[in-house]
Amino acid sequence: MILRLILGDQLNPLHSWFTQVDENVLYVMMEIRSETDYVLHHGQKILAIFAAMRDFAKQLKAQGHRIKYITIDAVDNQHNFVANLKWLVTRYQVQTLQYQEPDEWRVDQQLSQLANELTISVEMCDSEHFFSQRDSVSRLFQGKKQWLMERFYRQMRLQHHVLIDEQRQPIGGQWNFDHDNRKPWRGQPVLPKTWPIHHQHSQLWQTIQQAGVNSFGQVSTEDMPWPINRAESLTLLRLFIKESLPYFGDYQDAMTVHSERLFHSLLSFALNCKMLQPKEVVSAAIDAYEQGQASLSTVEGFVRQILGWREYVRGVYWATMPQYADHNYFQHQRDLPRWFWSGQTNMRCLAHAIGQSLTQAYAHHIQRLMVIGNFALLAGLKPQAVHQWYLGVYIDAFEWVELPNTLGMSQFADGGRLATKPYVSSASYIDKMSDYCQGCHYNKKQRIGDKACPFNSLYWHFFIRHQALLSKNPRLGIVYKQIKMMPLETQQALQQQASHYLQQLDTI
Repeated sequence: MILRLILGDQLNPLHSWFTQVDENVLYVMMEIRSETDYVLHHGQKILAIFAAMRDFAKQLKAQGHRIKYITIDAVDNQHNFVANLKWLVTRYQVQTLQYQEPDEWRVDQQLSQLANELTISVEMCDSEHFFSQRDSVSRLFQGKKQWLMERFYRQMRLQHHVLIDEQRQPIGGQWNFDHDNRKPWRGQPVLPKTWPIHHQHSQLWQTIQQAGVNSFGQVSTEDMPWPINRAESLTLLRLFIKESLPYFGDYQDAMTVHSERLFHSLLSFALNCKMLQPKEVVSAAIDAYEQGQASLSTVEGFVRQILGWREYVRGVYWATMPQYADHNYFQHQRDLPRWFWSGQTNMRCLAHAIGQSLTQAYAHHIQRLMVIGNFALLAGLKPQAVHQWYLGVYIDAFEWVELPNTLGMSQFADGGRLATKPYVSSASYIDKMSDYCQGCHYNKKQRIGDKACPFNSLYWHFFIRHQALLSKNPRLGIVYKQIKMMPLETQQALQQQASHYLQQLDTI
């Protein structure tokens, strides 16, 4: 008997495991408390993953595969991988245990430990999902002091012949069109239609609650909008390519209270659960370019997020764990303000971005980086607390992709391994790229006073207090030149204003 473990983020019906039905193979899937409880999760995330897992098990069973599905409320569920697998190995007299390469370090460690404890054969198989291998990034940069995503991205383009001409040069004459993709949205073009997915999962949600699983955020059991299988995921991909991709590039950094997603794909949940393959998503975008449906700058920007950034972040994760999770370059220690759990703050940008995260389990990358993450870094919030919140709140957050993005890109807690400078700004950037400042309690232009936008004084306070760590960064030369030219009394006033806000973070 061969026992094959399928994790909740390995819902890929195209995997070679499933090409043939074998009576000697038993597949196991499990809903366990060790996965729901290792961090406090948004209820929609738990519900969507369980719903997708159950749908996947149903599909496999319909194809004739043998399935052992352990539900969250099962009497014999021991609620962790190791205990459940040991029990199954004994019960079914298993000779070989197989599992696909986990994406998260903690799960990999659990299964590696189990392999050492069992006397049967244990085999780890490729998940057959990513363009690259776990160690591709570390091998590329072996012996190098500086790791640059751009170099990795170019290698991936060449290796997989993506947007490359016959002379092995980038189509269009340049590798990166990022500077062409930074426009605010001012009401045009027309926003895409609402996704056509509406799931009713009230009974499953009731089961989850009765099992004692804790969660936060708003859960709509009558109208859950997330795909739970490959067919639905492909439908969303087709709609994105047709309705949103043509505008994605121009407006990928834009934010508005009128739309949660603007022209973003909302495909990351399907991708990270492996219901979609990154290769097919990239191919669909390139086909749109070749058919004249989307510009080169738009398609390159979208491809870079998947072929470049997504794969690169995974490589950084596996090269640096488990130490990476403990990085705290600035030694920030403040707790998250209460409004991270309610969205109730006078700052309109944060009220919208966090409120949306709590109700939708989703925010796009600029909301995460330049609104929520920006404030967290300026305010000196503990990066590990920020990481746990991001990991819990977002539907697409799995540690391999979320941790480097949060600790590295957003909070600069790794000291510059992932980002060449801290991604922070005053109110001016948020106002430029959004309509959030309109009608806000605070004045976007004021730096001092009761109505002064907190982002303004916190911005200067951040750079002044971390001058010893940041002043030699070549990308921050202009900031420290401005500080040097700033009268001392102005610096002191900004620091006092920032200190005032930092002492009352819960109520600003």
